[in-house]
Amino acid sequence: MIKTGKTKFENFKRKKPPYFYFLSICFLGILSFSLYSRGVAIGFISEGKSFMRFSSIVFMILIVAAVLSFITGFIVRTKRGPKGETKMLTGFIHTLAGLAIVIAFIESIGKLTIFGVFGAGFMGLLLGWSLQAPVSGIAAWVLITLRRPFRIGDRILFSSLGLVGDVVEVGFMYIVLNQVGGTVGSEDASGRNILIPNAMLFSQVIINYTARQDQPYSLDEVIWRITLDSDWDEAEKILVSAAREVTGEIIEKTGTEPYVRADVYDYGMYMRLRYTTMATQRPKISHEINKIIFKEFQKNPKVDFAIPYIYSYRSGEKGKMDVK
Repeated sequence: MIKTGKTKFENFKRKKPPYFYFLSICFLGILSFSLYSRGVAIGFISEGKSFMRFSSIVFMILIVAAVLSFITGFIVRTKRGPKGETKMLTGFIHTLAGLAIVIAFIESIGKLTIFGVFGAGFMGLLLGWSLQAPVSGIAAWVLITLRRPFRIGDRILFSSLGLVGDVVEVGFMYIVLNQVGGTVGSEDASGRNILIPNAMLFSQVIINYTARQDQPYSLDEVIWRITLDSDWDEAEKILVSAAREVTGEIIEKTGTEPYVRADVYDYGMYMRLRYTTMATQRPKISHEINKIIFKEFQKNPKVDFAIPYIYSYRSGEKGKMDVK
């Protein structure tokens, strides 16, 4: 086994504690401001604006960013948030700090007005182009809130994306779904959150499984294959009674009885049992129905399962020879 140890270079790269960085910039900031207040210039960047003045502004920005980062990390830890969340928020704070330092440098060289004019024009074009999706997202959020084509708790399907999920949250920019399926073959909630941008809703076909939350029912079916010599009436009786046993409460509320539709195929009959089910409980209800049907078919000699039969010419010839 090869032992791996830390090299001197890796030890050298080890990060300093956070408080060391904070104390360092505080010391340098106080030193810079003290020298600047006493009139120490150490060179001028532009007329009337010394390098010491600029360095004092930079260190003040860094101190403020460090304090905000510490407060942000403390709040995230208090709420038991993940470390990745702290990194994202502090990264945003550091980006703003870097932008503030750039603006301070432009102001120090006396070009803030010129850069401001060009920057305002560029930012106007950039914002007009980049805010199309956010504005559309806010418009979609307003539409959903007022019209309510779906609500929190509904199960919806994005047909073009092949995505099914339970609505967890409807926000300004995103809809949060608890994905249904994905990790499994049936329609069970997987626990994975999916963010759908609101701006996409204007170009998507959405199917609401539970348009009426007081009656979240839909039609479902299970398919069984029986042989051509099975007792049709007996098989149908078993199927319908299984559905009634499992969905009795739903039948009482909806008044819709289960029924059977049949098709012929090569090895027998497709018996399609159709019944009303709860949209969010389809896998569980179909499982219970299939369980009852399977046990009843096994016990009943009048009904037999249809299975494919594969005929081999060579096996047939061998059988003939054995008979002879």
